[in-house]
Amino acid sequence: MSFRRFIQQAEDNGDLVTINRSVDTTYELANVAHALEGRPVLFNSILGYPGWRVCAGPCSDRRYFAMDLGLPVDQLPIHLARAIAHPKLPPLVEQAPCQEVILKEFDLNDLPILLHLPQDGGHYVASNVVITEDPDLGRNMCYHRLMRLDGKRFAARIVERRGTHTAVSKTAGDLPVAICIGVSLAVHLAASMSPPPDVDELSVAQALAPTPLVKCITNDLQVPADAEIVLEGRITKQLVHEGPFMDLTETMDIVRDQPVIEIDLITHRRDPIYHALLPGGLEHKLLMGMPKEPTILAEVNKVTRCTGAVITPGGASWLHAVVQIDKQGPEDGRLAIEAAFNGHGSLKHVWVVDSDIDIYNPAEVEWAMATRFQANSDLVKLDSQPGSSLDPSGRHAAGQKSRTDKLGFDCTIPWGADKSKFQKARYGAVQLSDYT
Repeated sequence: MSFRRFIQQAEDNGDLVTINRSVDTTYELANVAHALEGRPVLFNSILGYPGWRVCAGPCSDRRYFAMDLGLPVDQLPIHLARAIAHPKLPPLVEQAPCQEVILKEFDLNDLPILLHLPQDGGHYVASNVVITEDPDLGRNMCYHRLMRLDGKRFAARIVERRGTHTAVSKTAGDLPVAICIGVSLAVHLAASMSPPPDVDELSVAQALAPTPLVKCITNDLQVPADAEIVLEGRITKQLVHEGPFMDLTETMDIVRDQPVIEIDLITHRRDPIYHALLPGGLEHKLLMGMPKEPTILAEVNKVTRCTGAVITPGGASWLHAVVQIDKQGPEDGRLAIEAAFNGHGSLKHVWVVDSDIDIYNPAEVEWAMATRFQANSDLVKLDSQPGSSLDPSGRHAAGQKSRTDKLGFDCTIPWGADKSKFQKARYGAVQLSDYT
């Protein structure tokens, strides 16, 4: 469903928090959204921006994705894996809500772009998906944070040797770009998934939920028809300082020389709703981590029966995972650990548990470690492995892959043991309304 249809459903379900008091985009809105983190929040009055509303937190809980896609929470990784394996080409429409208003004359300062923290390098767009076209590989959709420079330009953090960077390097002049703000949760998931280069992320979005597209006005790119805002422009060869900015680990990222994006045209829906994503917050974490769970699931299923995988927010939704298996042999715990590291290369620590453990409950995972794990036999330690550049404790050198040491914890019941010794006794269920 569209971004605003999700907001309506969240309101109907009682999940939406509505703020009618006027709020400032400099620090205040981010602070209020952070205080309400985990809930979608709709700000109906933005100081200095009449006609605009801002929504924060639509992607801050797994159950919102499940609600949007009509799935149980524990089926999300399986559904994501199926969408990557079987993408569907989206339909193209002639007219779209995202082009209800067309602005040939504009000023980026008229958009309610947030200044999140006093340490930030400027006002940042963090919720946008970016669509480009690689000359060889075709369409690509991903995320790039954008620091507003003036009324027409952004500085974009474009990670080296990935899709957009590769496409820019193949292009002699400017690379056309479409920046979409306020897209469906399915589009957000597809943009986060990093499928193989020949897989179109917008086709993955269509496999998750209907995602009609419309052609841009100033270039040939196609964008989600239901987006709230689309900025059409070009990635140039000009470089400027970008940053600092809070990263996934809630630490401040450094200043780099990054490309300038020049905006040529803005289109948006009537009564537009701007999506404000808090850097380092639950939305940032879930959109980074959750789309990596299908790849872990797939790799572990190659060595044993994997019944679940979750990348945990306590590990910055990037560095830690819990994997649930239905153990088939004595070595399955160790094999699952190694496969999980193959499934997500940035993973630093992984816990493997049996299928009776709720992997979404940290207390149950800790209980499994307390009662089923022995360090001398169940710990896997891997020294100096390729790691994540986001880990401040890793070993980083310019132009080289970051290195880290990794640990895996086999918290499954020992093979051949009497399982009854390792299982919780259960109290019987009662109907409390009979007693109150």
